[in-house]
Amino acid sequence: MGYDFDTVIERRGTNSIKYDFAKEWGKTEDVLPLWVADMDFPTAPEILNRLEQVVRHGIFGYSEGKEAYFQAVSGWYKKQFGWEVKRSWLIKTPGVVFAISAAIRAFTGEGDGVLIQQPVYYPFSDVVTDNKRKLVISPLKFVNGHYEMDFEDFEEKIKSNGVKLFILCNPHNPVGRVWKEWELRKVGEICLKYGVLVVSDEIHSDFVYPGHKHLVFASLSPQFSDMTITCTAPSKTFNLAGLQISNIFIPNQTIRRKFRKVIDAVGYSQVNVMGLTACQAAYEEGEEWLCQLKEYLLHNLDFLRNYLKEHIPQIDLIEPEGTYLVWLDFRKLGLSEEERERMLSDKAKLWLDSGAMFGENGEGFERMNIACPRETLLKALRQLEAAI
Repeated sequence: MGYDFDTVIERRGTNSIKYDFAKEWGKTEDVLPLWVADMDFPTAPEILNRLEQVVRHGIFGYSEGKEAYFQAVSGWYKKQFGWEVKRSWLIKTPGVVFAISAAIRAFTGEGDGVLIQQPVYYPFSDVVTDNKRKLVISPLKFVNGHYEMDFEDFEEKIKSNGVKLFILCNPHNPVGRVWKEWELRKVGEICLKYGVLVVSDEIHSDFVYPGHKHLVFASLSPQFSDMTITCTAPSKTFNLAGLQISNIFIPNQTIRRKFRKVIDAVGYSQVNVMGLTACQAAYEEGEEWLCQLKEYLLHNLDFLRNYLKEHIPQIDLIEPEGTYLVWLDFRKLGLSEEERERMLSDKAKLWLDSGAMFGENGEGFERMNIACPRETLLKALRQLEAAI
């Protein structure tokens, strides 16, 4: 069947963070939001059918996933990425950031170094500093319109700061890199050398553009698997963020027990029944919907690229290899951070994510979410063009 991604769905009045909280976030209520990473598409009908069955049943008691749940999740990762997982590895959490925070508390102490590669998803830095750990930054290098890891700096920062834990973002949010095997292996060898635990955020793994391939970091070698906590979720892929379900894989038994102890200590046990139901349905029946969605997003990216070239050449698209979040370079406009944000909010009536949120080396950039109907994207680009 053909799925509809063109219809604009009204999201205002639904308690949507994206649409209903502009005033609380210091924006005017008439801005068009293309910021937070959820999509403006309803999830797959196959998922909705399963959820409707649960609603009609009417009892929302304590629930847990059985063997069919694990088979759905493990089957997805084997088919999509060639990664075979064991049931004992799996721990379910309400979200990936929750899991990263738990890992930081389980495997580092106050003042210990935790390394991230900015510009990167801003909750990474928040969860490090909020837990009173030392934030260590190894910036990505921007070379000829393309981001690269600085391996020399990466190793030096680990060595000089006694880094205990590294948060890997793959595919990378916001710069859109899908790290190649040689890059991941080099990072892994450095972490192995210094005994650094890797927490690999792979939540965007299902969104990779043609010519690129997502590799599960833990799948590259038994040694990497033994030192990695792999964080996954169906939330970005199937627009299920509000149902709060993530699947965390930890092959090393000692690491898994310590992680579980922290989860238990905060009083968290079962995920909610709707999240369990949606996740299982997504991985059992959602593949065709996802294939059509990715095709639509590819056309959105082409549309954006062409529009910028023809109408707003002052803005450069950093070509993404993955994710539905695009990284835009506004530096040719010569505006300060404050001037650019005012232009976007007051003149263009757009709500994007300021690059500075992702780290100092993100200044001058903006992150835009293109997971929306083409009509919405066109409206946003016309407003941006008029403002500039």
